Amino acid sequence: MSTPSQTELEPAATSPKQSASQKTPIKQRTAHPCNFRTAGRLSNEHARLLSALHETFALRLASTLDAYLGTGVEIKLETLDQLPIKDHIAGIPPLSYVVPFSSNTMIVELDNELVFPVIELLMGGTGNAVNAGRELSEIEEEIMQDVIALLARQAEAVWRIPNLSLVSGPRIKPTLMHHAFAPNEKVAVLRFSIELAGATGSFNLVFPTDFLNVLMAQIKQDQPQKQTRVWSFPSPPLRERILECDVEVSSELPSLKVAVRDLIALQPGSVLKLRAPIRIPGMLTAGGRGLFEAVPVRSGTQRAAQLGRRAPSTEWKRR
Repeated sequence: MSTPSQTELEPAATSPKQSASQKTPIKQRTAHPCNFRTAGRLSNEHARLLSALHETFALRLASTLDAYLGTGVEIKLETLDQLPIKDHIAGIPPLSYVVPFSSNTMIVELDNELVFPVIELLMGGTGNAVNAGRELSEIEEEIMQDVIALLARQAEAVWRIPNLSLVSGPRIKPTLMHHAFAPNEKVAVLRFSIELAGATGSFNLVFPTDFLNVLMAQIKQDQPQKQTRVWSFPSPPLRERILECDVEVSSELPSLKVAVRDLIALQPGSVLKLRAPIRIPGMLTAGGRGLFEAVPVRSGTQRAAQLGRRAPSTEWKRR
């Protein structure tokens, strides 16, 4: 009986290792370039979602301020930026009205040129304030706290974050904002333009990174499951859509009688005498229904109507 030689055993002993090495090839490492400056930056998709949500916020806030101030208000989202906090602080005017909110949620910044017209409107004025180069008095500070609280309620309604209660803190100077953020933290800044009573200005909402992540998670949760590439955004309530409708407005002299002979005698360039006492005002109508007594005036190079007593409520009863 013969036994296998050493050379015959070696191939049999090494063949399992060879087959294993053939089945599991060595994984090649790959390296990709990385730009650390882009870390934590909002993607285009997140920026679109955030902008769409705060366009709704602008509509709601404009409608609320319209009723609160008693004058027309227009608010638009202008820009969405993300930049280091130190760069943002460097661009804030010294007298800006800056209010932080509890739990490091957000900071509201208002132009000083916007604060005084709002205060004057709430105190019964016309909103043509020109004293924007001074600090606020204690009474003016209390008035602005109510305005900031109104803004916070609209933000809560739009964000719909469970158990979120925005509580404003005391006003701070812009240079002290860095205490609420890490030295190199990037913040999201939403800039809104606002126009009211002939005054124009802007205000900012500043979000730290932690709260921005919470807000983006809630926005995604509120969105329906993505079935197509079409996204559904919150639509304004019916009342806000009605307020955006156009209504024909005219200034009229109701119950005015003119002789037929005067109408027949009319020629280009002739003057028709209405024989109406100037002390009797006309009527401002909207959609054919009287709203206010009105007299014709001029505002700069434009014709206008100065409103007086409100028309009787019977004008608005159903016909």
